[in-house]
Amino acid sequence: MGSQFMNRRLHSLLGVIPVGFFLLEHLYTNFQVTKGSDAFVEQVEWLWGLPLLPVLEILFIFLPLLYHAVYGTYIAFQAQHNVNRFGTFRNYMFLLQRITGVLTFVYIIYHVWSTRIAIMFVDAASDTAKAQELANITAQHLSSPIVLTIYIIGLIGAVFHFSNGMWSFLVSWGVTVGPRAQLVSSYVWGVAFLVISYIGVRALWAFHHLPVTAMQ
Repeated sequence: MGSQFMNRRLHSLLGVIPVGFFLLEHLYTNFQVTKGSDAFVEQVEWLWGLPLLPVLEILFIFLPLLYHAVYGTYIAFQAQHNVNRFGTFRNYMFLLQRITGVLTFVYIIYHVWSTRIAIMFVDAASDTAKAQELANITAQHLSSPIVLTIYIIGLIGAVFHFSNGMWSFLVSWGVTVGPRAQLVSSYVWGVAFLVISYIGVRALWAFHHLPVTAMQ
């Protein structure tokens, strides 16, 4: 019982720090493309210039994300609705949280394979050229209406999982204890879901319309 409690706490915490932070940073970086490909390239170059980036990605992104995703998938198939503690609405949110968790896991694998892994095989003369090709690969990938639709569904699912997960995190960690605090939190994270989803979809739409050029 104690081990399960600690695993759930760790799973909850990693969903906010650093996985949730990475989601927001990633969407912010992608949103720069709405200002043009040069703005996106500049932001990507800044990220790639961080000291010990591979170590940071493994320790603070890949491993926490892997643990959160794998243990979250286990929870999704083991979870039961709590009709005594929460009302019907919260039980629907509970169900959607589990569904979007699995959906997001699959979406991330697909997204990493089609962009992050793809760019590793690009032979570029500089980080600038490689970042430009990343923008080009993403634009080419999202030029397909079918792929764009898949990305929009996956992104909205990921943002919902984060936003609703934040509501649950605040409850489970004793921040929003009473019904009023939880109601206010529902509105706050509902608005956050809409705003963050807009930022993400707006970036995808910008990539969809970005001219695709041949690599030089």
